[in-house]
This record gives sequence, C-alpha cells and structure tokens, in this order.
Amino acid sequence: MDYEEFREIMKTTKTIEQDSELFEVFDKSAFEAMQITNELNNKYCTHEEIVELFSKLTGQEIPDSFRMFPPFYTDCGKNISVGENVFINANCNFQDQGGITIGNDVLIGHRVVIATLNHDFNPKKRQNLHPSPVNIKDHVWIGSGAIILPGVTIGEGAIVAAGAVVTKDVKENTIVGGIPAKKIKDIEIKE
Repeated sequence: MDYEEFREIMKTTKTIEQDSELFEVFDKSAFEAMQITNELNNKYCTHEEIVELFSKLTGQEIPDSFRMFPPFYTDCGKNISVGENVFINANCNFQDQGGITIGNDVLIGHRVVIATLNHDFNPKKRQNLHPSPVNIKDHVWIGSGAIILPGVTIGEGAIVAAGAVVTKDVKENTIVGGIPAKKIKDIEIKE
C-alpha cells in the first residue's frame, strides 16, 4: 500500500484493527518519521532544508512559504497537509494518522499537540484505533501549549488561546480558551 492509498483509506476508515495492513503502514511510517525528524531536529537546517525534509516527511510537496522552528515530532507524517504561509513553532507534536489539514496563513505556537486517533473503549479491543481528522481553516492562530483533539475543525480566522484543550469545533472568527475550550468572544473584523 502506498501513502496516497493510505491517505484515501484513512478518510473512510472508522476502526483500524490491531493486526491489519494499516497497522503495518503505521509502523513503517513511524520509523520513517523518526529518521526524518531526527535529521530535522538534531542539526542546523536552512529554510530550504526544512521545506525539503518536511516534504519528505509528508510525502507531498510543501510550499516554499512554509516556516518551522524545530524540533518537531510526529509518529506518522504522511497524513499532514499544509497550505501557503504556514508557520509551526518549536516542540509541536502531530499525531496525524487520521489526517491533519492546515489551511493558508496559519500560525501554530510552541508545544501545540494535534491528535487524530482514539483507542477503543473496550478493554479487550483497546489496541484498535479510531481515526478522526483535524481540519484547521485559513487564518487561524493556535496559541502555545494548546491541544487539539480528534475530529475538531477550527473555523477560518479563529484563535485558540494558549493552553486550551479543544474538544469541539471552533466557529470562524471566534476566540476560544480553557479546559475544555469554550468561546471567549467573537473577533471583530475591521477593514
């Protein structure tokens, strides 16, 4: 199974059984991600090298406008998609098997965690996984230390306050914060 096929299957899969072919892809991508992030995180990289390594990590061409301050961590890498003018600050951790889509002009602060998998609640099936994608729309700012949980969509222009734990969708042009994250206020757009 190639990574394009993997991404398509992950869009439609509700449960991933422990001994399935998808688990094998998870293992393969995890070891590949460890190798690439080790290179990214443990030497000085130019902007061009960061774009090249992140493209290799994701298996997709990353725009030259992409910016990142390593270190960066992921246990897959192959299901991350980024738009133009995306900035990811240091020490972020993406669990992307279920899919992470990042729109244009997005800022992601230090130590942000984005998760896309849950384990089965049944103790006898606890190793089974339930993927659910995270979608970050254009012009979003995610503050330092925020945690975005599986299945969340963050609407265009929204702000996630530092340290927030986002368990539900965030409406466009709103600010959310807290644990769990709740609406703080609307963002007034001035032309």
